[in-house]
Amino acid sequence: MGFKCGIVGLPNVGKSTLFNALTKNRVAAENYPFCTIDPNVGIVEVNDSRLNELAKIDNPKKIIPAVIEFVDIAGLVAGASEGEGLGNKFLANIRETDAIAHVIRCFENEDITHVAGKIDPLSDIQTINTELLLSDLSIVEKSLARLKKLSKTGKKDILAELEILEKVEAELNDGNFLKDIYNENKELLKQYNFLTTKPFFLILNVADDEVNGNKYTEEVRVFCEEKNISNIIISANVEYEISLMNDEEKIEYFELYNLKESGIDRVAKHGYDILDLGTFFTSGQTETRAWTIKKNSLAPEAAGKIHTDFQKGFIRAEVISYDDYVNLKGTANSKNEGKMRLEGKDYQVNEGDIVVFRYNV
Repeated sequence: MGFKCGIVGLPNVGKSTLFNALTKNRVAAENYPFCTIDPNVGIVEVNDSRLNELAKIDNPKKIIPAVIEFVDIAGLVAGASEGEGLGNKFLANIRETDAIAHVIRCFENEDITHVAGKIDPLSDIQTINTELLLSDLSIVEKSLARLKKLSKTGKKDILAELEILEKVEAELNDGNFLKDIYNENKELLKQYNFLTTKPFFLILNVADDEVNGNKYTEEVRVFCEEKNISNIIISANVEYEISLMNDEEKIEYFELYNLKESGIDRVAKHGYDILDLGTFFTSGQTETRAWTIKKNSLAPEAAGKIHTDFQKGFIRAEVISYDDYVNLKGTANSKNEGKMRLEGKDYQVNEGDIVVFRYNV
């Protein structure tokens, strides 16, 4: 599949309700900790109006949007890094994701008890961040012990790795995530799959009538501005209700509340952005389709998203920009007007390109 975003959160923050809304699946959302023991996976479409514009031109039999995979991960409690609750399972499952969406409770409800006994979003953020930091620290400490023994051989690569891991240990002990040091030493550190290198954003879950925010979301907003953390406000309950509506009911609801898109669309797009993903298209009479790639991917990598043979036997890409394709009403006119470009293996695919790959295996 494509890219995975793990949904995490303390028990009773509305995480499973949100997941239900994201995927229209029905996973356990009862009011007690650890009800979602095994991760549930849902494939969520990324709403993209450009697909409809392309479909108007090519009248395809099928329209296939890009997708992002969301993984609902078992409820976390303080002490997870030491195996509390389902801690070890949580940490193993989240290691397999590309990004983290952290659901924060920003609503009051006497019938749903918060695991800490009170609503304190900043404390909740700190609890999960601490568990991620401690988990990484545990890996670093074991690796340092091994490397210190090996360093007696005097091998340069061992000494270099030891030096970098000591810097990593210092960062974690200071409570810092590893994004900067990871980016500087990616080739060496990627083998460790540290949790605190994963991109993440916060989903602030509010009551049905507080979708524009409240005192808790304001508190988090200030914190996020200081730390440069991406965040989004939604009501999981409202989104779940919307997910049960048919298309006609959704249109009426959106018109009534003057909405352009649902919170779920915003969550999916946020996941897309946080993972630094881009889109290219293939379009014709058979299908119009959006494909997901990392931004700045080279043409052969993009071709490999369609089929591995396309990448192995890549010859060239025939490329038309989205604007040209739409303005000139398709491939034939774009070609006639000199707007189709032939690109080689060093071409970086641009956002929205319409591409045909030529290959030979």
